[in-house]
Amino acid sequence: MPNEEDLMSAEECCAHYQIELSFIQSLNEYGLIEINRIESTEFIQKDKLLELEKFIHLHYDLDINFAGLDAINHLLERIKDLQHELTLLKSKMGETN
Repeated sequence: MPNEEDLMSAEECCAHYQIELSFIQSLNEYGLIEINRIESTEFIQKDKLLELEKFIHLHYDLDINFAGLDAINHLLERIKDLQHELTLLKSKMGETN
């Protein structure tokens, strides 16, 4: 469990981003954003707020549903993994030349 100073309440996120709590809860159900519970309060890790903003933009501005958000997130993670793998391979090739 992260430290409390590393967390922002889901309620505070909703007020800041002008979204419904159900949106954050749905992201959590799809495994896209992790909700941490302390007593009866739900929190999001502050280092995940950029991801939350990405999902807000995709959902509200581009009208992408949660299944679409899940697919997009999976593809973006796969691209990131492939870019990392490519960087490692380039580094190894540079060492052998």
